[in-house]
Amino acid sequence: MKQNLSILLILATAFSASAQKKKQAKAAVQNYQVETKKVTVYTTAEKSDLRISKTETLNFVENRQPFETEPCIFVDPTIKYQTMVGIGGALTDASAETFAKLSKKNQQELLEAYYSKDKGIGYSLARTNIASCDFSSGSYSYVKDNDKDLKTFSVAHDEQFKIPLIKQATAAAGGKLTLFVSPWSPPAWMKDNNSLIMGGHLLPEYRQSWANHYVKFIKTYQQMGIPIWGLSVQNEPMAKQIWESCIYTAEEERDFIKNFLGPTLQKSGLASKKLIAWDHNRDQIFQRASTILNDKDAAKYVWGIGFHWYETWTGSGMQFGNLRQTHEAYPDKALIFTEGCQEKYNVNKLDDWTLGERYGYSMINDFNAGTAAWTDWNILLDEKGGPNHVGNFCFAPVHADIKKDKLIYTNAYYYMGHFSKFIRPGAKRIGAASSRDKLQSTAFLNTDGKLVVVVMNQSDEKLKYSLWIKQHAATTTSLPHSITTLVVE
Repeated sequence: MKQNLSILLILATAFSASAQKKKQAKAAVQNYQVETKKVTVYTTAEKSDLRISKTETLNFVENRQPFETEPCIFVDPTIKYQTMVGIGGALTDASAETFAKLSKKNQQELLEAYYSKDKGIGYSLARTNIASCDFSSGSYSYVKDNDKDLKTFSVAHDEQFKIPLIKQATAAAGGKLTLFVSPWSPPAWMKDNNSLIMGGHLLPEYRQSWANHYVKFIKTYQQMGIPIWGLSVQNEPMAKQIWESCIYTAEEERDFIKNFLGPTLQKSGLASKKLIAWDHNRDQIFQRASTILNDKDAAKYVWGIGFHWYETWTGSGMQFGNLRQTHEAYPDKALIFTEGCQEKYNVNKLDDWTLGERYGYSMINDFNAGTAAWTDWNILLDEKGGPNHVGNFCFAPVHADIKKDKLIYTNAYYYMGHFSKFIRPGAKRIGAASSRDKLQSTAFLNTDGKLVVVVMNQSDEKLKYSLWIKQHAATTTSLPHSITTLVVE
C-alpha cells in the first residue's frame, strides 16, 4: 500500500511540475511586453540591391484599435500552432556532382551561404535520394540483379560525390543536419515492368526484400557517419515518369506500410525514424492521407504526410486548402513539404523575380496550413539546369557556371533565406493575420524568445502597414515585389 502511495505521490509531483512549467510558459507569453521591444527589418526587393539586407529598426507605439484604413499584420503570440522541424534543400547526385566541379573557394562559399546561421541562410533540413533519380547522371541500383537477400548491397556509387557533400554540409551546419531519404524506384527486377523508369509496380514477392532495402540503406549511411532522421515510402507514387518511378495506389502504399515497411523498421531498431507517406502533390493529399491514416494498423507507423507543389502542371493553382483539410482531419500527423522547384530551365530567366515569389507564396501558405518542415529540391545545379540523365532540366536557388567557376544566386535563394535564417527548428507558429490581401504573412516564435514575422508583397505597389501586437504597432513600408522579415526582440 505504501509503495502505491509513493508511486502516486511521484506521479502527482511530476504532473504538478509539468503543469507549473506550462503555466509559466503561458504567463511569459501573456506578459510579453511588446512596448519595450525593437523590430529589426530585413528586406529583399526587386529593382534594388536589397538582399536580406537590414533596412531599418522600428519601435512600437500604443495603438489600441486600428481603423480599417490602417493596413496591419495582426500577431498574437499566445495562439500557437505547429512546431518547426526545419527548412532546407535536397543534396542530390546532381548537386553533389556539380559541387565537386567547383573550386575549393567556391565550395566553401556555397556551404557557408546555405548552412551558416550567421553568414548564410542557416539551412537545417536536407533530403537525399535512395539510389538513382532523374537528377543523377545515370541510372543505378545498390544491389545486383535477383539478389533477394541483398547480399551485394553497396553504396559505393555514393562515396564519390554525394556522401562527401552530405558530410561537408552537416559540418557547415554546425555538426547537425536533419536528413530524410526517399527512393525513386526499387531495383528493376523487383518490379512488374522490369524497369527503373516508366512507373511499374513493386512485385508482391519482393515487398519484404524492398522493406529490408530501406533498413540496409539507413544503417549503412549511419555506419558511415550520416545520421538519418526519416524516410518517405516512395517519391511521387502516382507519377509514371520517363525517369525512375514506381506506382503505389493509396491502398498499396497503406498495405506496404502496414504489413512490411512499418514492422521491418520496428524489428530492425529503426522505429524512431520518421516515416513519411505520400511524398507527392497537394491535389491528392487528402485522399492518400485518409486512406492510410484511417487504418490504425498503418497509421501507427506514419509520422507525417509529405507533399510537392507540382499540381500546377494540371493547370491548377497551388491547393493549400487540401493541406489545411488534411491537417485538421489528422492533427497528430505532421505535414512536410518534401520537394519543389521551378521546372523547364531557361538560362535567360535566372533573374526572373517570379522564381523567388513562387517560393515565398508557397512557404507562407504551406506554413499557415500547418506545415512543419519545408524542403527545396536541388540546392545546386549547373549552368544547364542539370546534370539530369533524361533532360528534365530545372532551376535551383543557386547555379554554378562550371566553365567560369562562378556561383549564380537567384532570388529564390534570398526568398528562402527570409524564412530559414530567422525561423529556427523548435519555433512555434503563432497567430498572424493580414488585413490586406496584397500583404501575405506568417509568424513564428523561436525558442530564444525572438518573434519572427515574414511579410511578402507581390504587387506593383508600395504599401505602408503596421505590425500590431498587444495594442501596440510598429509602422513600416513594404516595397513592390518584396519580401521582408521582421524580428521582434
